[in-house]
Amino acid sequence: MTKRHELTQEEWERIKPMLPNREGLQGRPAKDTRMMINAMLWIVATGAPWRDLPEHYGPWKTVYNTFRRWTKSGLWERIYEALLKDAPASNPVEWTIWQIDSTTCKVHQHASGGKGGLKISALADPEAD
Repeated sequence: MTKRHELTQEEWERIKPMLPNREGLQGRPAKDTRMMINAMLWIVATGAPWRDLPEHYGPWKTVYNTFRRWTKSGLWERIYEALLKDAPASNPVEWTIWQIDSTTCKVHQHASGGKGGLKISALADPEAD
């Protein structure tokens, strides 16, 4: 049985050939790739900080480093494009219904100038304050 936020067997079989193959490489044994992706999906779906990743997924730092490495390499874009090409013509993606709701994007208090807003005088004269 597939847990919530985890890949089904069918989904896993579709993306497995697109993932990096560590076979034959030296160094530490690789973590289970499917478990790593399930951990990443859990983070994305829940919005939790990386450090709150449940222990059964493995060390959060390992999952995070793998996620960043794959992001920088463009792996996620390649998977997305490949899956989009495979989308059935009978059920095309309806782009007009996609949206991003910025009300769910949390910003740290210092990102907007903090309490009381941005001090205009500080911008004009850095010595003032």
